Amino acid sequence: MIYEPYFSKKPGWAEQDAQIYWNALVKAVRKITESINLEDIRSIQAVTLTTQRATLVVVDEFGRPLRDAIIWLDQRKAKFDVRIPILKRIAYKLVGMDEAARMAQSEAKVNWIRQNEPQIFERAHKFLFLSGYLIHKLTGKFVDSNASQVGYLPFDHKKGKWADANDIKSIIFPIPREKLVDLVKPSQLLGTLKDDVAKLFHISSGTPLIAAASDKSCETLGVGAIAEDFASLSFGTTATVQVTSGRYYEPIKYMPSYVAAIPGYYNPEVEIFRGFWMVKWFKEEFGLKEVQKAIERGVSAEELMDDFLKDVPAGSLGLTVQPYWTPGLKMPEAKGAIIGFASMHTRAHVYKAIVEGLGYALFDGKNRIEKAGKVKIKRLAVSGGGARSDQVCQVISDIFNLPVYRGETHESSGLGAAIDAFVGIGVHSSFQDAIKKMVRYSRIFKPNEKNVEIYSQIFNKIYKHMYPRLKPLYRKMKNQMEYPHK
Repeated sequence: MIYEPYFSKKPGWAEQDAQIYWNALVKAVRKITESINLEDIRSIQAVTLTTQRATLVVVDEFGRPLRDAIIWLDQRKAKFDVRIPILKRIAYKLVGMDEAARMAQSEAKVNWIRQNEPQIFERAHKFLFLSGYLIHKLTGKFVDSNASQVGYLPFDHKKGKWADANDIKSIIFPIPREKLVDLVKPSQLLGTLKDDVAKLFHISSGTPLIAAASDKSCETLGVGAIAEDFASLSFGTTATVQVTSGRYYEPIKYMPSYVAAIPGYYNPEVEIFRGFWMVKWFKEEFGLKEVQKAIERGVSAEELMDDFLKDVPAGSLGLTVQPYWTPGLKMPEAKGAIIGFASMHTRAHVYKAIVEGLGYALFDGKNRIEKAGKVKIKRLAVSGGGARSDQVCQVISDIFNLPVYRGETHESSGLGAAIDAFVGIGVHSSFQDAIKKMVRYSRIFKPNEKNVEIYSQIFNKIYKHMYPRLKPLYRKMKNQMEYPHK
């Protein structure tokens, strides 16, 4: 199934017809059920669902979208127009979170809709993430997993429920409670398939729909990383490093740990917003030669660019990338940077430096998780498109100086959701039992001692000093020019 990931009505906007997602889901399920025999179809005991995070769908009382979905890549901003109580304002100022709160309020698409499309805000029966929209299409119920509430809605991640009225999130995301869905925990029943949907899917009417979690949390479960010493690295458009913990703690202060795909657990996480999207950026801006060769050979350009990683030595001859092409809430002024250019550097060095820069950023995230949780991470599991590359996995193993486990499928989010379903209907007695029987690794990458030393020197002596040294310049840039949102 091929379709445009989004369209932009204005620069920086990213929207999509919500029906596209439903049509893709229907086609995917029918492709499966039409390829198996009747006996196998009758053996289907449950279905489950995982989706991308932070894609907002606004619907009426019948679940019909009132506008196109605003997807997670969207860069429009709302105006800061909420009144934060004076004591909370002072407290946030003291801990350095006042600007982050303002950024979060401006990032919230529900606030943009409230300000710019007030008639839609008033007509809205529910504000849903993509998961909640699809669940309503499947069951007719306005309900969702509490582990799918990753985005700018008034959700209390520590308590796993909608935030109380006096919570700062309820203040900066002022949505009436009746406009939010009911929540259940992962592995619990969301509802059953409607008769017309079951017929459309060619499966039994009344088949239970079991709650899973957002894609990143399901990836972590799907690679078997359910202990604090086993980290999951997601090499998707957004890159993340997270662990699973029974304790709530924040690797970046006041940035929440998300509800995990296992009830009662959390995923402390550090996110690199423009993660392996940077591979796509490099390919589009500098990889025309590889794109053309790939077409001729019938392979992907990324496969050809793997030669860059193989041929360029560890450290890219001093070229170092800080991969903040899009800043985070705690670094609102940050920009990307490449330093160390010399005459011997080529496109190949830039490409490897990008992959290494993402590795450094994720390694820094791992250190933050360890410090905040007082834990020691001993091994890594990788998933996402970037995990298909042996060279990328080896670079990550060398930077972290840890073994890297690659699952048999790089799309581990679907496997994680399936684990939720199997535990939910009692096929497996526990998540540990399910992982033992369902998660397998195709390869383990072990660190190269020589490269480990090179990367350790670069990270400690160069990379971790880049942002503090460049921060004053970023602030001047922010004051001197208005960057277009992309």
